[in-house]
Amino acid sequence: MSDEEEDYMSDAFLSKIQDVKPGVSMVKRVKEAMKKEIKQKETNIKNRQKTYKEQEKESREAALQNSISNENKGFALLQKMGYKAGQGLGKEGAGRVDPIPLNIKTDRGGIGMEEAKKRKAEEELEHYRQKVRAKQQNESKSLEDFRSRVRTEREERKIEGDLRRSQRACEQLDSQKGITVPREDWYWPKAGTDDEEDDLIEEEREELEETVELTSFDKLQILTSYLRGVHFYCIWCGTTYNDEEDLCSNCPGDTAGDHE
Repeated sequence: MSDEEEDYMSDAFLSKIQDVKPGVSMVKRVKEAMKKEIKQKETNIKNRQKTYKEQEKESREAALQNSISNENKGFALLQKMGYKAGQGLGKEGAGRVDPIPLNIKTDRGGIGMEEAKKRKAEEELEHYRQKVRAKQQNESKSLEDFRSRVRTEREERKIEGDLRRSQRACEQLDSQKGITVPREDWYWPKAGTDDEEDDLIEEEREELEETVELTSFDKLQILTSYLRGVHFYCIWCGTTYNDEEDLCSNCPGDTAGDHE
């Protein structure tokens, strides 16, 4: 055996075939080594292609950084017409100085795709803002409705309280003048009796109220007017005045708001 020939059983030859299991046939080892070599070549080719792209990008960026030379035909024509390097375009020199920037498209979207995405994003943002505004308006309306309802209920309770006080005062003042029957049944507080006559009167009163329904506010206005006109009494002042002139001079007014 010559020195130039390698012994296939030698350590030098076997060291070239790596990552194989013991006991695997020599043919299979050789095939695995060839596959590994082919795969390595493909990887190297891909790396070289990537390197070419990077070199192209670097060359383009380097070219864009450099100013246009006199060898450029367009630049030479501009110089013949009086243009100087660094001067703005146009008669007054107020135009663009630097070239229009180069924007290289790297994705696979069609022309106008970016504008469409931008419009869609703006529409979604506006839609979201509208939803937020609508939610805030609904919350404000709900809060205002709640406050209005609370104010109304508070006013109704106050009117009911003033009406009961007016009824008690009317019964007391009428009794002092010898009046035994109120002008209207609701002028005095309700008295709980079980007499049949009272039941009939109550039924007649309910029938009358069904015909002409008076609210607590209407009853309060009528009753306070009666107390002021007949007894010269104001429930909010809590005072019986001497006469109408005394009442008009010293009482702030005929409503609860006048006494606040």
